[in-house]
Amino acid sequence: MKRLEELIQNLPVKVLAAQYIAGVEVGGIVLDSRQVQPGYLFVALSGGNTDGHSYIPSAVERGAAAVIGSKPLNEIPADLPYLQVEDTRSALAYLSAAFYDHPARSLTVIGVTGTDGKTTTSTLIYSILRSAGLSTGIISTVNAVIGDEVIDTGFHVTTPEAPDVQRYLAKMRDAGLTHVVLEATSHGLAQERVTACEFDIGVVTNITHEHLDYHGSYEAYRAAKARLFQHLQTTVAKPQGNPRLAVLNRDDESYDYLNGVISGRKMTYSVGNEADFMGFHPEYTPAGLAFQVRFEGDKLLKIHSRLVGEYNISNILAALAATIGGLGIQPAAAAEGVEKMKPVPGRMEQIDLGQDFIAIVDFAHTPNALKRALQTARQMTHGKVIAVFGSAGLRDRLKRRMMAEISVELADVTVLTAEDPRTESLEEILEEMAQAARLRGGVEGKNFFRVADRGAAIRLGVQFAKTGDVIMALGKGHEQSMCFGEIEYPWDDRVAMRAALAERLGSQGYTMPYLPTQDE
Repeated sequence: MKRLEELIQNLPVKVLAAQYIAGVEVGGIVLDSRQVQPGYLFVALSGGNTDGHSYIPSAVERGAAAVIGSKPLNEIPADLPYLQVEDTRSALAYLSAAFYDHPARSLTVIGVTGTDGKTTTSTLIYSILRSAGLSTGIISTVNAVIGDEVIDTGFHVTTPEAPDVQRYLAKMRDAGLTHVVLEATSHGLAQERVTACEFDIGVVTNITHEHLDYHGSYEAYRAAKARLFQHLQTTVAKPQGNPRLAVLNRDDESYDYLNGVISGRKMTYSVGNEADFMGFHPEYTPAGLAFQVRFEGDKLLKIHSRLVGEYNISNILAALAATIGGLGIQPAAAAEGVEKMKPVPGRMEQIDLGQDFIAIVDFAHTPNALKRALQTARQMTHGKVIAVFGSAGLRDRLKRRMMAEISVELADVTVLTAEDPRTESLEEILEEMAQAARLRGGVEGKNFFRVADRGAAIRLGVQFAKTGDVIMALGKGHEQSMCFGEIEYPWDDRVAMRAALAERLGSQGYTMPYLPTQDE
């Protein structure tokens, strides 16, 4: 239990009013009234589609000890311990950190942001640090790993909320870990979920078209990503030191902007261009890649990896800059960490049931990621590339057309299908994509198809595949559900791909998951 007065003692958020908070003890902090237990502090957030203040009666009924919100006292029950603050999101983050005794201050924290490649780069850094003998944890959009404990971080990928992030950090500190890699999404940065995480190193992979439905413009999206590097400047002094290093992608369109707004120490990486960490002489195979790295002037390092594709050279270079350049990891240990790392689940993950063609599941759900995935597939085969994907409902609509155009240009066969349509019309989403495909020269029924049911779409792609071809199910990766309306249906593209392959091969023991589109 913590006294609320102690939690707010050094709160860097303006307090506008307070009532009856003296002597209140807090046993937990939540932002969802359904998670309130007796003695918890409920933080009422406003924004999005809901107003947390409307759930205050429910929180009180469940035993909330106090409430924090942004509404004035005259709109709050008169006898309720209540704190009115200017910014509830920031308050939630700082209070969560204080509740767990500021765990990030005992850790070296490496933050990774970007549109594509965040999880892979985070995992590369994690693998390098562990190979160097450092006790390291990771919080990614796939899971949180604390020693031998693996914690699922949710159905769909985004940074966990601030109370969960701080709880994971506290568990890492209490387990004796010294380093943590934290994947920071644009939502996580804009919504203060990673505020008070005391970052020591910030890494950006790239900033391309994504989440404009939320951020409104590319410039606002880019600014949200840049907040990671602003956090570097506010990190408290730590006994182990503060590298305060920004790692930037010299090849990305975001470089000039970030380089201009970031103050402090910076390090760059590039494939072929002048940078602090440069990759060159790449060798690609379906089983992985190899390349040379030049760093610290004229030093050279040979890298071997089980990852595939040129874009993963960039991810590896980012990880090397953060670890060798930022933390002083020995180059040999860093190379070993890269070589040891297994591909991240759902990232260019090959599914092999003995078929004579390559089947891949990948998370590519942005125009840039789709382009890179298809280019990588082209490097893996002299045959055809078959792409199966969709575009999510209630999300950035512009990318629907962009992704359809890219696939018609780079894939031999495109199958457009469902991907979390939510409450939008799936038929209308597919029509938008089909129109874009036609305008780019696609011919429906010849080089592109529409199949609403994702399982049937993957089946069709598998049926098209001949010896040596590549069939790719794109957009879902490791995710474990698909949203139709407001219902999450259990779904895993890897399970669906195995079922489709098994049907073609006549194998037993694999079943296609159910989606409501099967009934139509």
